[in-house]
Amino acid sequence: MKKMTCKQLGGACNQVFEARTFKEIVKLSKKHGMEMFKAGDKSHINAMQKMQEIMEYPDLMKEWLEDKQAEFNEL
Repeated sequence: MKKMTCKQLGGACNQVFEARTFKEIVKLSKKHGMEMFKAGDKSHINAMQKMQEIMEYPDLMKEWLEDKQAEFNEL
């Protein structure tokens, strides 16, 4: 099992996610993000807005995902 924090995955807090695969950890991060969005957490909403800006540029998003995947793999 590998661990990454919300911040490591582009979020706003030190919540720790634990998973066997990068795909699983991304799923946990997304779930957490949606919970924080529903709760109106401003720091997470700001982080989501930054991610949306990255998503507007497919090459930049691909690079970001590859970097996070590599970080996960190195754990």
